[in-house]
Amino acid sequence: MANRAGGLKLVFCGTPQFAVPTLEALVAAGHEIALVVSQPDRPAGRDQKTAAPPVKQAALAAGLTVTQPEKIRSNAEFRAQLEDLQPDAIVVVAYGRIVPPWMLALPRLGCVNLHASLLPKHRGAAPIQWAIAMGDAYTGNTTMLLEEGLDTGPILLQEAVEIGPGQTAADLFPILAAMGAPLVVETLAGLAKGSICPTPQSHEGATYAPLLDREDGRMDFAGRTAAELYNRWRGFQPWPGAFAFLDGRKLAFTRLLVAPPPYPNGLPAGHPGELHFASNWLFLACAQGTWLEVRELQPEGKRSMTAAEFWRGARIQSGTRLG
Repeated sequence: MANRAGGLKLVFCGTPQFAVPTLEALVAAGHEIALVVSQPDRPAGRDQKTAAPPVKQAALAAGLTVTQPEKIRSNAEFRAQLEDLQPDAIVVVAYGRIVPPWMLALPRLGCVNLHASLLPKHRGAAPIQWAIAMGDAYTGNTTMLLEEGLDTGPILLQEAVEIGPGQTAADLFPILAAMGAPLVVETLAGLAKGSICPTPQSHEGATYAPLLDREDGRMDFAGRTAAELYNRWRGFQPWPGAFAFLDGRKLAFTRLLVAPPPYPNGLPAGHPGELHFASNWLFLACAQGTWLEVRELQPEGKRSMTAAEFWRGARIQSGTRLG
């Protein structure tokens, strides 16, 4: 039931920085955060030192109780802890674990999830990255009631935002995190008052946004146009980025643009994957006669550098093809 201050008794499940604004907004709104559930501390950074996840750090700074179970599905101690708390709702934001059926059935208002897409588009683990990679003009946030299916639960509220033509996933993450926090607060208020009616998702038009893999960053010059590769580069920042291979060594592209058609700076038609240097710029041939303009790149084992710096030191000829 609601606490004496008028807020709800909540359990909050979240792990990365994306979830922190929502946790802070719930505290500021006067809700009782009876427990914060986050994933265990993990090695992070180049030195691989064990670090607490951002949600744990924010919760401890706010004086909240934190638990970090390795597993939750058949964890009898964790289940007893939540059943003893009897929360009004469980709020889940980028927790990184599948919520088991016993947990879905526990709170009277359900398990409320913030998902960073306009469902049913981009169900899955990486909705922000894939929305950009697929060239979407808009994305947004959805609050929904969790059920056993993958991001298939009934929709509560949605809010859209335009994706800028040069915006990367790294740019969009903090924007959606900030937008999502008040949306969750509004959702809980509506559920408590009975003014929000959950709307079943249409499975028609549903798309999936699977967890990213290193190979998603490998550039397919023959199979994708410059615009498609540029969108993937934007979507896959900061990881896995966009890369190819030159003489067996990885070449990562750190800044790209789509060159205007038909051929930049009078270049002849190039075979996909060919590098051409013209007028102090580096161009990369892609599918269907399209071109990428390479502004910055990072050879394996070296710092990021401008295209002109790379060309001066690489000692390769125009027409060299990347793998």
